[in-house]
Amino acid sequence: MNKQMPVALVTGVGPGTGAAIARRFSQGGYALAMLARNGERLGVLEREIGNSHAYRCDVTDEAQLDRAIEAIRTDLGEPSVLIHNAVGGAFGNFMEIEPEVLNRNFQVNTMALLYLARRLAPAMIEAGRGAIVASGNTSALRGKANFAGFAPTKAAQRILAESMARELGPKGIHVAYVLIDAVIDLEWTRKRWPDAADDFFIKPAAIADEVWHVVHQDRSAWSFNVEVRPFRESW
Repeated sequence: MNKQMPVALVTGVGPGTGAAIARRFSQGGYALAMLARNGERLGVLEREIGNSHAYRCDVTDEAQLDRAIEAIRTDLGEPSVLIHNAVGGAFGNFMEIEPEVLNRNFQVNTMALLYLARRLAPAMIEAGRGAIVASGNTSALRGKANFAGFAPTKAAQRILAESMARELGPKGIHVAYVLIDAVIDLEWTRKRWPDAADDFFIKPAAIADEVWHVVHQDRSAWSFNVEVRPFRESW
């Protein structure tokens, strides 16, 4: 692997948005460090996506993160881009969900962002450049009844990212929150909404294009809250 290539670390790399982000950054000339718990699926994507390297890792486990980041630095170099796409979610109102489900989702969505940023931001600060992007969704802005095990964790994630943005922006690090207000076009979502038209869904590749754009915005016009939705989405 050519260590002269910039390095992007992407969490939650599965067959949908995570893989699309990895492909977009690979096409843009980055070396990709792909993190996920499913090692078999990661291996398939590693073979498909150029300049990519798979690291099986539970992002809620700090020891696993330390091992993965050490390996990434050895194999690829220091990441200049972090995209936290791993997500923990659950449906159910506050009376139905098990408290441990909410805690688990908080660990994935919010604490993992903290763990990752604390490890990667110092080198970005030293370099005077870098980008940290968290992928969010509508639950970061509103708490609907059946999202009690999920919405609080995404709202906390967004606020954490905003706090990081205010701290790191003046140091040359662009932190942004890309909020996806749509149903992502995936195999399981197609099965759940079998009669929905194509333009009901948001395409993972389109999300990846926007993440790429945000990461590469001019410093004079950085975004923080970025919302994407299909043109027919009612909001």
